Amino acid sequence: MHPRTDSRNPGFAHPAGWGNPAPGNDGTPPPDDFPYEEHGGGHRGRPHRRRGRTVLRVLVALVVVLLVVSVATYFWADSELRKEVDLGKVVDRPGTGEGTNYLIVGSDSREGMSDQQKKDLHTGSADGKRTDSMMILHDGASGPTLISLPRDSNVTIPKFRGSESGEIKGPLGDNKLNAAYSIDGPQLLVRTVEYNTGLHIDHYAEVGFSGFANIVDSIGGVDMTLDKGFKDKWSGADFDAGEQTLNGQQALAFVRTRHAFATSDLERTKNQQKFLSALASQTATPGTLLNPFKLYPTMGAGLDTLIVDKDMNPYYLAKMFFAMQDVTGSDGKSLNMPISGSVGGNLQWDKAKVKQLVQELKNDEPVTVADPQ
Repeated sequence: MHPRTDSRNPGFAHPAGWGNPAPGNDGTPPPDDFPYEEHGGGHRGRPHRRRGRTVLRVLVALVVVLLVVSVATYFWADSELRKEVDLGKVVDRPGTGEGTNYLIVGSDSREGMSDQQKKDLHTGSADGKRTDSMMILHDGASGPTLISLPRDSNVTIPKFRGSESGEIKGPLGDNKLNAAYSIDGPQLLVRTVEYNTGLHIDHYAEVGFSGFANIVDSIGGVDMTLDKGFKDKWSGADFDAGEQTLNGQQALAFVRTRHAFATSDLERTKNQQKFLSALASQTATPGTLLNPFKLYPTMGAGLDTLIVDKDMNPYYLAKMFFAMQDVTGSDGKSLNMPISGSVGGNLQWDKAKVKQLVQELKNDEPVTVADPQ
């Protein structure tokens, strides 16, 4: 044995600190700046735990901020909605079915528009309001279905409760569908749609000329691919075939044009469906939804001109928006209300197919009724 290396030798020189407990092993914690590596550890102790707590605090703070911003945005959006339509005053309503049905209306309201805007958008200066487009959007388990209701549809305007007087009026007999809106506004339009289809309308949403154009401009335009070009002096449309980005003025002309088509309103309703689906798809992108500098102007451009029913809120509005986006997906479907002919120049609905379509929607079944056009 070597006397200087054998620990059993009384003269063995122990290294400094030999036999002494390492800091922290005698029941007392090591100082905060003590290197954990010096007493058998592989990393520093308390500083590591401190970093973990700091990260956790930051994550909690971010979650709180996101919740506060989300709640604030929800109530701001809800306050901006014009909840002017009381569906509770609609009489003799059909029973509810599965899923949710929205009646989406594009009106020719010129509210808030200057004379120059009316000229630029080719809207004219007619008094009152009419409907340029009417659609039922069904959102259910079998996917969304978008059904256009041609404004020249021949329907029966039944008895109804006056939106202002509260008195029961009518029935008014056969007329164009858009006449119901002109006579007594959204509530009579809902009443007429429900009476002639048997489908319960859960929510109503209406946007005017200026609101529509402003929404399109707020997202920088909407990309469309047109199979053929067309012109229409009435709407101001002047399009070439191919890919193009439509600004607010062009978009309004696109969805209003009917004189340029042989099938008139039926072709227009198809273009309206295509455009609204493209608008929804291009708005619901991370670049818009996650960018407050783009999201809030886009929301603001439409919300204060959007007229809805009293039970509508941002949640249902978002569901409507995303269902519109999904119409062009694999589970989505879009069609015109089935037509069997015309009466006095107005389009006559195919009653048998309408009945089948409504039954499928009520039961939330896949729609099998084909678009005849």
